[in-house]
Amino acid sequence: MSELPNRQEDLSLDTFVRGLWRENPIFVTVLGMCPTLAVTNSAINAIAMGLATTLVLAGSGVLVSLLRNWIPKQVRIASYIVIIATFVTMVDYGIQAISLDLYAALGAFIQLIVVNCIILGRAEAYAAKQRVLPTLVNSLGTGLGFTIALLSLGVVREILGNGTLFGLHLFGPGFQPWLVMVLPPGGFFVLAIWLLLFNWIRQRSERRLSESTEVAANAR
Repeated sequence: MSELPNRQEDLSLDTFVRGLWRENPIFVTVLGMCPTLAVTNSAINAIAMGLATTLVLAGSGVLVSLLRNWIPKQVRIASYIVIIATFVTMVDYGIQAISLDLYAALGAFIQLIVVNCIILGRAEAYAAKQRVLPTLVNSLGTGLGFTIALLSLGVVREILGNGTLFGLHLFGPGFQPWLVMVLPPGGFFVLAIWLLLFNWIRQRSERRLSESTEVAANAR
């Protein structure tokens, strides 16, 4: 996991943006792979899982931050899990109330948010050390980064695997779907392609920044 502050962090734009790019849960820290590979066979499933995880991440992070001075260190992990499980249960019932079809499509992966490394990791490494507002902003940024990453996979897999996007047909009757894309091997393949692309963009950006810094230093 990338470096996290050990002292109180001042709220800034970076507090939110960090989870979108430098600490993206999927493309950088490579966490939460089970739901990433399992539910991204469609864009709708990807968005639903991303938003559910974001709600749990934000809610549990805020509560951990509020109680950080009262939770004994000896039972902090168990306490975090209880807090996370509470918000997962709320989200679980909420999805059932909104759409039973969506709930059936996501299956057990809603309940498995309890053991998602992203949420427990942010609670331990960030929320337990920071004030409520920075924790909320950082959690929303991380959740949005996770949602965008899931959607990136879901869009590709649905288009190639079903010839649709959000259930709308994009191609004519002659289109032959790549069925492998809606199966687990397709998830691994698309994830690998996105990881390669994301890391290439990051390295290119870092190289350009390094070159600009070097040019500016030599110009002095």
